[in-house]
Amino acid sequence: MKNFIKGDKKVLNSWAFYDWANSVYALVISSSIFPLFYGALFRIEGIDSYSFFGVDTPSESIISYVTAIGFLIIAFISPILSGVADYLGNKKFFLKLFCLIGSLSCMMLFFFSLESFTFGLLFYGLALIGFWGSLVFYNSYLPDIAYEEQQDKISAKGYSLGYIGSVILLLINLAMLLKYESFGFENELQAMRWSFLLVGIWWLGFSQISYRNLPDFRNDKKISKAVFFSGGKELSKVWELLKNLPVLKGYLLAFFVYSMAVQTVMIIAAYFGEKEVAWETDSQRTSGLIISILLIQIIAVIGAILTSKLSSKIGNIKTLIFINLFWIAICVIAYFVVTPVQFYVTAGLVGFVMGGIQSLSRSTYSKLLPKTSDTTSFFSFYDVTEKIGIVIGMFMYGFVTQITGRVQNAILFLVVFFIIGVILLIRLNKLDSRLVKK
Repeated sequence: MKNFIKGDKKVLNSWAFYDWANSVYALVISSSIFPLFYGALFRIEGIDSYSFFGVDTPSESIISYVTAIGFLIIAFISPILSGVADYLGNKKFFLKLFCLIGSLSCMMLFFFSLESFTFGLLFYGLALIGFWGSLVFYNSYLPDIAYEEQQDKISAKGYSLGYIGSVILLLINLAMLLKYESFGFENELQAMRWSFLLVGIWWLGFSQISYRNLPDFRNDKKISKAVFFSGGKELSKVWELLKNLPVLKGYLLAFFVYSMAVQTVMIIAAYFGEKEVAWETDSQRTSGLIISILLIQIIAVIGAILTSKLSSKIGNIKTLIFINLFWIAICVIAYFVVTPVQFYVTAGLVGFVMGGIQSLSRSTYSKLLPKTSDTTSFFSFYDVTEKIGIVIGMFMYGFVTQITGRVQNAILFLVVFFIIGVILLIRLNKLDSRLVKK
């Protein structure tokens, strides 16, 4: 914490740069290469399902359930660890720990196969836990290092850096896939395995730059058993405080509902494109899906910046209402997607609002926080809210897909969450002048 000055540009830029480091997981593992790899494993064997806890389950439902389990674990452990971080002031330690777990697990995906399916799913889950776990402590830094008027801009900058950095690595991965023989690989699958290694190295390596300037608030307190229960107590305290903070409580409810749909769509988009779109060849499937993901990332940079500018003119809540309405239209359009061109158009629309809703949601919550030093507890509550929402969203996606046999039905079902989110945001729009431009 030596020479730390709140609002210092060097510290803010270092914080934003962690998005550059960790966003490669979100793009390569969560959104593009791994979904292609996962689908190829089943396609090569000529099967669509596998045994999951003794039940023959569609492949897309399996990955949905495992994802939901990973988020459920995060929702459970983050309050415990945030309580420890608040007490000891060592959120930087936990940021590093989850970064290490996530990056090493990405590297271990090199060994993912149907022969070691359970082993592979374990590391897929650990990579997810590492990524999202680190974000609890990363996000909680925002009100500690930035003044309120800086938060929208630096939050958007973080997402923009993340999109740019992850696109660079994805382009490298795309070259490895399309020219796998030139890189010395036997086939595309081997090239994909090496891309998982690169993700882990990139994430772990570039995160060191952020660590150099992020402040360490640790103190000399001694840890005890009671500290491990303090996280739950802190969440209970936050819940009690929310009774007297109607705007923050109302916002969290709206965020809980629309976020479960947003995150589900973003997580399953690549699996949908890999299996449901009528690609002419496997080569077109690989290049087409990656190109569509790149399109999303490029447009998302523009979307995040425009969202920040729009919120400064009309207010955060009105902007979030507009974005949620846009998401409803996307889900309806996705129901009818069959051809690659239709998928590209839909991907572009997703990119336009993807970065904006994430960035603005984070900074809106930060603005609404009461004056407190326990920012980690409040962001842990925010994180738990988001993760429980994702658990519900991913489970519903997998369940609806499993019982109806169509992914499109699951996507259309998510419209319900967006509609409820819009209604809650409209009610919230009348409550707080800080987030509403007159």
